[in-house]
Order: sequence, then C-alpha cells, then structure tokens
Amino acid sequence: MAPTPVIMDVDTGIDDAFALMLAVRHPEVELRAVTCVGGNTGVDQVVANTCYVLDAAGAGEIPLARGASAPLLVLPADAGRFHGGDGLGGFSRQSDRRIDRRPAIELLRHELSAAVATGEPITVVATAPLTNIALLLRAHPEVAAGIERLIFMGGSAGSGNVTAAAEHNVFHDPEAAAITLAAARDLAVPTTMYGLDVFGQVLVDRSDADRLAAYLDPACQLAAALIRARCTLLDVDAITIGDAGTICAVADPEGLTTHPYPVRVETGFGYARGQTTVDRRESPVDRVRLPGHLPPTVVDVAEHVDARGYADLWVRTLLG
Repeated sequence: MAPTPVIMDVDTGIDDAFALMLAVRHPEVELRAVTCVGGNTGVDQVVANTCYVLDAAGAGEIPLARGASAPLLVLPADAGRFHGGDGLGGFSRQSDRRIDRRPAIELLRHELSAAVATGEPITVVATAPLTNIALLLRAHPEVAAGIERLIFMGGSAGSGNVTAAAEHNVFHDPEAAAITLAAARDLAVPTTMYGLDVFGQVLVDRSDADRLAAYLDPACQLAAALIRARCTLLDVDAITIGDAGTICAVADPEGLTTHPYPVRVETGFGYARGQTTVDRRESPVDRVRLPGHLPPTVVDVAEHVDARGYADLWVRTLLG
C-alpha cells in the first residue's frame, strides 16, 4: 500500500520532536508539510526547533510555515517546566532550512485544496494547540473535503494535567479547540482525540536511550539525549513518547482502540476551563438546555493503546 500522506501541525517541544522524527522515518507515512504554532514555546522558537528536528531526522525539503503566535483570546501558557527554556530541553540548534513565506493557514489551504482536486485526502495530525486548525477550518471550510481524518493530541476523558480538569494543548487555547470541534462537526471531518487517557502509557526508558545512542545517526543521537534529559529533569527512569503516539496511530491504527463519544470543550473562565467533556452516558441526551450551548461533536476518543507495541515501533523506526 502507498504511504499515508500526513500534514503535521506542531509546537515543537520534546514529544513533538519524537513525533516529527517518526513521521520522517516511517516508510508508511509521507510527511507532506509541517505548520508551527505557539504552545510549548514561542512560535519563532517552535519554527527553529522544527527545522533542527527535521534536519536531524534527515528530512528532505518539506514545506514548513509559521502560524499563530498566541491563542485566540488569552495570553499563552508557559510549558518551560516540561520542555526547557527553548522548548527542546536545551538541545535546539540553528538551521538553514527554508521557511515558506506563506502563513500556516495558507500553506494548509494550498496542500488541502490540492488534495481536494486530486481526490487523495490527507491526514492532519495536530500535536499542538488547535489555533491554526480553527482558523483554517473557519476561513477555508472548502478544504475539509481534503482531510481524510483529523487526529489531535489533546483533551482527556478523565482528569487533566495542567489543572485537575484540563489537558495542556486544549487549555492553552480552549476557544480554538471548541471551534475546531464545531467545524469538524459542521464539515463532517472524521476526528480522533488522542488524549491523556493513552498519552502517558507509551514509554521509553534509559535502556532505549542507550540503544539509540549507540548509532551515529543525528536523529538517534538527539532522541537519546532528549530521553536522558527528560528522565533527569523529572527524576524518573522512563518517559512517554507522548505526541509521537499520534503518528504511531497513523502507521499502526490497529494499535489504538477508540470509541465514538460526544465531546464538548469548556470555554468558561472558571476552574473547568479547557476541560473536554466526554459524554459516556448510554443515552447522551441533555435534559437541560443551556442558552447558546453548542451541540457536541462525535469524536473517536482513544481509550486503549498497545503501549509496548507503539514504543517498539518508535524505537525500531528511528534505528532503521
């Protein structure tokens, strides 16, 4: 079978880097374009990190564009505690990789319009706040026909990580997440939520870092350094590949079990801000009508993952 064409929307921190390296290296994934958005760090640093990671992975000339620098309505949250001041654990380096002059939503529009014209839709994988995707789908709804599926890392059917209720990517820009889900509903875009319910289960450890470090390959060397640095930062022996699980799901969809549930995003400014309410009731009918309340979007919510299989897939792919 031909590889799956993919566009990635990233805020390149450590686990976005893991995802990008996998997307470049896996033979069943064809990385068509990458767009950047502010999230784990500022958008200019995200662009720099993405360029460096693509270089390390040995990527050819892939269209790469700068996107939104801030959430739609609020100031950005700081993720430096988890990703370091540069978003990449201090390992970012300069690159002379060419940056597309078009803004991210124009690059996305171009690629997806071409997919509509050829009848070959593209899988959009978002491992970042959904600001770029929200702007795209509302400004250019005609490109929805070029999206095979939207897979986003974000949300949770249970508890959050930045608050008890909210996961970081959604919390960073809840309005964008709500708009994206509403647009996906309106435009019939199949959507998968790869959330905290599976995010932390796919683990690599210091022994995996040792295996990778034994290869004089830039991607393996960078991956090993990032694993060791994050293990040291968090004082643990194993870390999650996190966002890279979304690309694993493209390469090995049978390793991910999902269930369709109605999902809403809380956009109020109380403690539940950014919560993804996943309605698991047998009969999800709202008995109370709230003024201006948007209907939910039915999303394929990830519930179980082949954790060992995905971890092995990631390591094996980097090792070649």
